[in-house]
Amino acid sequence: MLKTKDILDEKDPRVRAKNTMVDFPLCDEYRNIIPEMLKHLRYSQIEKYSKKYNLRPGMGLAAPQVGINKRFFVVCYERKEGVFDDYILINPKVISYSEEMIYAGEGEGCLSVNREVDGIVPRHARITVEGYDMDGNLIKYRVREDLAIAFQHELDHLDGILFTDHIDPNDPYKDADIMREV
Repeated sequence: MLKTKDILDEKDPRVRAKNTMVDFPLCDEYRNIIPEMLKHLRYSQIEKYSKKYNLRPGMGLAAPQVGINKRFFVVCYERKEGVFDDYILINPKVISYSEEMIYAGEGEGCLSVNREVDGIVPRHARITVEGYDMDGNLIKYRVREDLAIAFQHELDHLDGILFTDHIDPNDPYKDADIMREV
């Protein structure tokens, strides 16, 4: 299982590096790391495991965060208590997005940002993303609210962008009055 130390800190240049498309068929390295990434996220959201393995809660993880500069990410979303939906997106691209903007009321966090960051991150309320699964099959997800925030956060990682880049340092809560809090 991936440990906290396996996730790169924001100071590591690989987190900001250019990420290239994944070739199919998927190599063994990626085929093996993707389930490990999902397991880490699931365990981080289950209290007994997060304490046992000293994991910070996380919902998504992108390849550059584990030192792989390729375009893929995973999201482990707790739909209801103890019930998780796993999302794997390889070579993802946004097909459409809503005009409505939202932000996470409690703020965003990141497993690569090991510090408190105040401020809001403007995100689209709904997005449609297309990509590929581990077998190279085309897939499409239309997500909203918390899940849309998570997808956009991970998509940013693939472009070397951190959530902190979206926060105005002079006015961290800028435009909160024209967006919806979720």
